[in-house]
Amino acid sequence: MDLNNLVRHLLYPVTVNTLFNKSWFPTNKKKIKEFHQYFQAYDEDFEYGSQLPECLLRNWSKSKKWFLELFEKNIPDIKACKSAKDNSMTLLQATLDIVETETSKENSPKYGLLLLWASLSNAVPVAFWTLAYVLSHPDIHKAVMEGISSVFGTAGKDKIKVSEDDLEKLLLIKWCVLETIRLKAPGVITRKVVKPVEILNYIIPSGDLLMLSPFWLHRNPKYFPEPELFKPERWKKANLEKHSFLDCFVAFGSGKFQCPGRWFALLEVQMCVILILYKYDCSLLDPLPKQSSLHLVGVPQPEGQCRIEYKQRI
Repeated sequence: MDLNNLVRHLLYPVTVNTLFNKSWFPTNKKKIKEFHQYFQAYDEDFEYGSQLPECLLRNWSKSKKWFLELFEKNIPDIKACKSAKDNSMTLLQATLDIVETETSKENSPKYGLLLLWASLSNAVPVAFWTLAYVLSHPDIHKAVMEGISSVFGTAGKDKIKVSEDDLEKLLLIKWCVLETIRLKAPGVITRKVVKPVEILNYIIPSGDLLMLSPFWLHRNPKYFPEPELFKPERWKKANLEKHSFLDCFVAFGSGKFQCPGRWFALLEVQMCVILILYKYDCSLLDPLPKQSSLHLVGVPQPEGQCRIEYKQRI
């Protein structure tokens, strides 16, 4: 089984139903396959499709149209669904409320699709690379499994629910996720300069685009010794209890304009890793693949397959 496909099959329905609406994700095989095909086509060329005329990217344009029609059809139900506990709104409902107040209802499907892409396009490859790194380092894999067993008992024995308290006891897994993000951070982060700013005696005028490369900053040995190595233990120095990362870690941006979904992403990736390793005995059949060099935006996908052998723990 290809590890990336396994992660997709697990995270797509859970993320969609959590952020949008329960039972919104398709349940029959044909529709599930269709969702996967269209989202992968949309995600693969998003970086180009957002800049080039859609006529040059027919598959991307087709997938975009499919999702916009899906949102247009389902937005009334998404907006009407309220929490049974406290009548609170979901993130998408709050977003749509702002969009329709500030702009137009016609923009609602576009923002729905943007939220869908943002919630899946990075979480899936981060979960994939985290599992791949853990499985390719036997000592780390062993330590992770010992931690999981200490919290949940013998791996695979029972059905489990992962709580926030459980995650706090499994810091090594969080370190593994953050170390993966450090190594697989986006190639560039772009910001528009709204007022002149001085950097290294250069004045960057307003209106220009300023680009930062997390990929290369995270490989600076001054800040990250042995930067090419997967070393989760380096995260011991981070004050994670106060939601503080290591100095010069900028995968989520920096300052007050960091990724708003970073805490949700970290939670879902940690839970995904725990549940897969608890439920299944996994081993890699292929070496760690190279990352795709075709994209600079977001966490890179693997260049090829990474097959694993897995069997349910008894």
